[in-house]
Amino acid sequence: MGLDMYLNAKRYLWSFPEDGPDATTAKAIGELLGIGNTRVNQIEIEAMYWRKANAIHKWFVDNVQNGTDDCGTYEVSRKQLQELLDLIIEVIDSKNSRKLPPASGFFFGSTEVGEWYWDDLNETKDRLSALLADSEFEKWEFTYHSSW
Repeated sequence: MGLDMYLNAKRYLWSFPEDGPDATTAKAIGELLGIGNTRVNQIEIEAMYWRKANAIHKWFVDNVQNGTDDCGTYEVSRKQLQELLDLIIEVIDSKNSRKLPPASGFFFGSTEVGEWYWDDLNETKDRLSALLADSEFEKWEFTYHSSW
């Protein structure tokens, strides 16, 4: 058992006009799945996964979940993701973990600022930078969910 964290991205596919890019994408997904010419209304992907990245989890609890750590699913705005990215960049550049401290909790993993902490921050920085820079992801809605 442990703290598992997910940032999911969902995009609605509008199939009108019938020859529009969303309709083409929906049709291609239907064919790929072998369900023929049917409407695929939305797709959802796992945009990022963390395991026991408790400092990042605490940020989501404090800034997205209004302080409630209940393993629920919460909408995350692009602005919030940018705020997290900016904070991570600041922490990495300054080597000041006090701005994004580890958090303790049941199955949350280590609260030491060590190799795992910095690896989680660097991986998150790289992934969020890519997601936020990709204009295609402007059409996506994000949610955060944790389980422990």
